[in-house]
Amino acid sequence: MKLTGAKGRKAVLHFLIIILGNAIAASASALFVIPNGLVMGGTTGLGIFIGRFWNEELVSVVVLIANVILYLIGVILLGKRFATTTLLGTVLYPTFMGIFSAAVGDRILTENRMLACICAALLMGTGIGIVVREGASTGGTDIPPLILHKFFGLPVSVGLWLVDLFVVLIQAFVVPLESVLYGIVTVILYTFVLDRVSPIGMKKTQVKIISERYAEIKEMIVNELSLGVTVLYGQTGFLKEDCHMLLTIVSNRNLVRLRNEVLKIDPVAFMTVSVVSEVRGRGFSTERVYLSKPERSPVSAAGFPEEEEDEESGE
Repeated sequence: MKLTGAKGRKAVLHFLIIILGNAIAASASALFVIPNGLVMGGTTGLGIFIGRFWNEELVSVVVLIANVILYLIGVILLGKRFATTTLLGTVLYPTFMGIFSAAVGDRILTENRMLACICAALLMGTGIGIVVREGASTGGTDIPPLILHKFFGLPVSVGLWLVDLFVVLIQAFVVPLESVLYGIVTVILYTFVLDRVSPIGMKKTQVKIISERYAEIKEMIVNELSLGVTVLYGQTGFLKEDCHMLLTIVSNRNLVRLRNEVLKIDPVAFMTVSVVSEVRGRGFSTERVYLSKPERSPVSAAGFPEEEEDEESGE
């Protein structure tokens, strides 16, 4: 199927973002980790570990070989869907490592190892976070945790920590203990950055509103704020009275306006505001569709549309 128009542009942008994310992550290793003798987790750490015995200039080649081997294992054990989302990262990451390493040569951007550690973590976390946001993977040691999760139920996050920690610790045999400690700090920092970057642009604010004047508030949300809203039916806990709850998702800039407008209509309205890590669906992850307002049947106190009486029956 040919991708044209909006779908084609979206697909191109998707691949460009994945390429950018892999380039940023690879720059962390080539510019800061390897020149400063730091250690890392993942296939990068394996490449550095083997490179110290063989040739440090071939770290990117070792990373590529390790990525390909792990990728083939992943294809066999995890299926075709895994293959399509991971192939780019498997090739791009070590390729960019080689490019950046060749560009830097023997130069060291900073001799301050703590500064190098922080810069590496920022770049690595940002790059991997961008890739994860696009639903892709950088390949490498992302794969064993996925296999452990599929066959043994081990959480992926736990598997990632175990693999990275193992790779960092085995390097203690060839590097000073101080470098290993820097490596542990780098892994912790880049994981923290990754957790902050990957949901950017996906977090939204969820608002629940309970009010006797819910119908007016609903009309305000739809007509004045142009937001979607869902009416939920419930019952109060103490008095067991039927009530209506409005559920809507808003951006941070619309939150204050929504709150003020609700309080204008009902100063005693009950509202809860919470941040949701991701929102998917029409108007968020897919294009918004504008519909004409349907005529709705009257709603009973129980929350279900009332059935119209059959006039011909005489009842």
